[in-house]
Amino acid sequence: MSGVYSLGLAGRDRDKGTQLKISDVLTREEIAQLTRKSDWRGAWLVLCQWLMVIGIFAAVAVWTNPLTVLLGTILLGGRQLGFGILDHECGHRILFRTPRLNEFAGDWLCAPFGFNNIRAYMREHLEHHRQAGTREDPDLANYRDYPISRARLRRKLKRDITGQTGWRSLKRIGLGIVNLQKLDPEYRGCMIRGLLIHGLMLAVLLVTGHGWLFLMWIAARVFVQPLVSRIRQVAEHAAVPDLYDLDPRKNTRTVYSNPLTRLMFCPHQVNYHLEHHFMASVPIYHLRRMHQLLLARGFYEGVEFPRGYVDMLRRVTIAGPEPIAA
Repeated sequence: MSGVYSLGLAGRDRDKGTQLKISDVLTREEIAQLTRKSDWRGAWLVLCQWLMVIGIFAAVAVWTNPLTVLLGTILLGGRQLGFGILDHECGHRILFRTPRLNEFAGDWLCAPFGFNNIRAYMREHLEHHRQAGTREDPDLANYRDYPISRARLRRKLKRDITGQTGWRSLKRIGLGIVNLQKLDPEYRGCMIRGLLIHGLMLAVLLVTGHGWLFLMWIAARVFVQPLVSRIRQVAEHAAVPDLYDLDPRKNTRTVYSNPLTRLMFCPHQVNYHLEHHFMASVPIYHLRRMHQLLLARGFYEGVEFPRGYVDMLRRVTIAGPEPIAA
């Protein structure tokens, strides 16, 4: 789905959808504007990420009390998701104008915060774009069971918020560090960059006399980031009108958000996921504009957009007897 003009409805299972072109909806000038990459806007998003993390640490250091520590940890979990979102943009090579800048920012400024292997991730993620709306979608296991009972969703969220999901992730990172020399060069490089960036963070905090703040970052990774990542993932494709229809309006979802939810669940306008699946070559800082254009042209007639993430969670759950156990 990386082609500029593709709406993702052509090329497979054509009997399930009408072949469309993005040029049927938007003009060439509009497409050129939407797909235009900006180094300064990409740099601004990365800088904001770093500054928000620094600001959270600084605020807790100045006003240290249980409430600020708790609030700071929660906000750091949202920022960890934010780094992942920018990592995703760099993987698509659309955050900056040149591949080299995207690779540098992804490898050194975004991915290390999650010890992420951006190249391995993109190999699977691009397949997700190609196969969305089919039973070959590699991400299908994350959302094909929805809608699920509210009790089952509560169990999933409980595992996240009590650290069970995050602890498993932390153990995988730990095993990678212990077995560093056994990893292939690609994964080894990711782990080394992650260690360097986390070591730099810890060193700066120690020098400023607030090394204990690093524990907030770890706590956010274990207790918060899995929760916000799950909710974001559920929002994108769970309980959509038709998961096996090639039309992104049927198999993908955009969620309207407010400034508070953008801090936690949809940093950098990632809530406009339907637009991303329509045209993955549009940088994240243009997705809202794309949504407005398509909405004004009547392209979303009949499409419902949840008003926030509470509304979204209501739509992906059902009341009643518990189905298959999670």
